[in-house]
Amino acid sequence: MARKQSQSLHQDWARLGATTRLAELELERRAIFKAFPDLARGARGVRVSIGVGAPAPVDALGRRRRTISSQGRKRMAEGMRKYWAKRKAAEKKEAK
Repeated sequence: MARKQSQSLHQDWARLGATTRLAELELERRAIFKAFPDLARGARGVRVSIGVGAPAPVDALGRRRRTISSQGRKRMAEGMRKYWAKRKAAEKKEAK
């Protein structure tokens, strides 16, 4: 029982710390937009180019989307098929 209370206490402290940090970040964000009003205009779609070529596509929430080639998708699919086959074989072995 003491362990559950201890874990709960740790989670409460972690939540409090996270809440405090989020509040600090929000204050910092506001200060940055106050100092650089042109950033606030497109805050969610801000693109920063750091290299050669066009910046990565940005979705409606301002997150960069990675693109993958069809060859890369095929390699990933094959890898996942092998992964699940091994996992299924291991489950069958354990069931015996």
